[in-house]
Amino acid sequence: MILAEKITEERKKNGWSQEELADQLGVSRQAVSKWESAGTVPDLQRIIQLAELFGVSTDYLLKDEMVQETVPVYTGEISEHSQPLRRVSMEEANSFLDMKRKVAPKTANATSMCILSPALLVILSTMADSRIFHISEALAAGAGCAALFGTIAAAVFLFITCGIREDHMAHLEKENFETEYGVSGMVRERKRSYEPVFARGLAGGVVLCILAVIPLIVAGAMEAPDFVCGIFVGLLLLMIAAGVNMIIRVSIVKSSYDTLLQEGEFSKKEKRVKGKLEAFSGIYWCLATAIYLAWSFWTMRWDYTWILWPVAGVLFAAASGIMRMAVGAED
Repeated sequence: MILAEKITEERKKNGWSQEELADQLGVSRQAVSKWESAGTVPDLQRIIQLAELFGVSTDYLLKDEMVQETVPVYTGEISEHSQPLRRVSMEEANSFLDMKRKVAPKTANATSMCILSPALLVILSTMADSRIFHISEALAAGAGCAALFGTIAAAVFLFITCGIREDHMAHLEKENFETEYGVSGMVRERKRSYEPVFARGLAGGVVLCILAVIPLIVAGAMEAPDFVCGIFVGLLLLMIAAGVNMIIRVSIVKSSYDTLLQEGEFSKKEKRVKGKLEAFSGIYWCLATAIYLAWSFWTMRWDYTWILWPVAGVLFAAASGIMRMAVGAED
């Protein structure tokens, strides 16, 4: 095949129109049309851009006798090109997107339930200390702990059922694959139409999390009694839970598009890095959970111990960055 035929074939394989390819290259649709009709030849810079977009080598595009590209990737192990990649059909892609869309609210709700789980315990404990409604400390601790463990148990049930439902398609997030003709174009179109929804959900969730501290600021300014502070802590947890819920819902749906396009955190390079960091992530969050529960039950100050989670999140981001740098240097 000549260069013009290879550009046409690779463009169609990715499900792009001439206009879509032109937009990604920063040229006019007429320029792409001339390349594909062999009327003109793209310059060297465009050839390099085309190779990167199509995921092929420049040799494959320029040498007419090359009909199949073989780009070795050294990882210290067996090359990922030594075996044919799994092909994702249009039906499988649509099933994956629909599954993620259905799982997103359940995962978001389960996370919110975990955040809200200590709210009743905090409120009842402060009421017992202030002798509001004649609630005893034993009753506050019993009812609060029952609500805490009951809510967490329900959240874990949702996490497990969602995980089982996603398991048969987990390979799309962990392994490299190819998509059949038209799949990439369909996914890009759906991603483009979803971007405004994602932006609103992400912005709304972040704003809610920021505003969540206002109740505590108000309580401190008013020098409110303990039971009022307890209620405000419950309100803080409610606002954070709502904000996180919004963020997770839209993020899961958006990540489903990135998964099929193998972009962002689901690119081929990121999959290799994430595979090596998986064990570290599991150990880190299990340890954080154990510390949180031990600290909370030891001090019974659930209204303060929640601060461990944002601190753990910041430390995890820093530790992950360092690990990524180390893995990158190793690769």
